[in-house]
Amino acid sequence: MARVIWTAEAEQWLRDIYEYIAQDSSESALHVIDKIIEKAELLKKYPELGYKYESESDEDVRILLYGHYRIAYVIPNDDLIVILGVFHGALDMDRYIF
Repeated sequence: MARVIWTAEAEQWLRDIYEYIAQDSSESALHVIDKIIEKAELLKKYPELGYKYESESDEDVRILLYGHYRIAYVIPNDDLIVILGVFHGALDMDRYIF
C-alpha cells in the first residue's frame, strides 16, 4: 500500500479552503477538509483513481475530484503519492502547479 504525503503548498491550500468556508460555518469547513483528506486517502489503495491532467508539462499529474475541488497529485514511485494541491474547479491550475 502506498503512502500519501502532502506538500507544504497542498497543506496551505487546505488551510485557505478551511478559512474561506469557515467565514460562514466552521463546522462546514471542517467537514469539507475532512472529506478532501478522506478522498485523498483512497489513493493509498488505488493510486491511479484520478484521471491524467492534460497540460503542456512533461510531469504526469493526476486529478482526483471531490465536489468542486480538484486534488492534484503525482505518483513518483509505487510506494508514494504526493499531493501537490487542492484547487477549486474555477481556478486555472496551470498557474499554480506548472
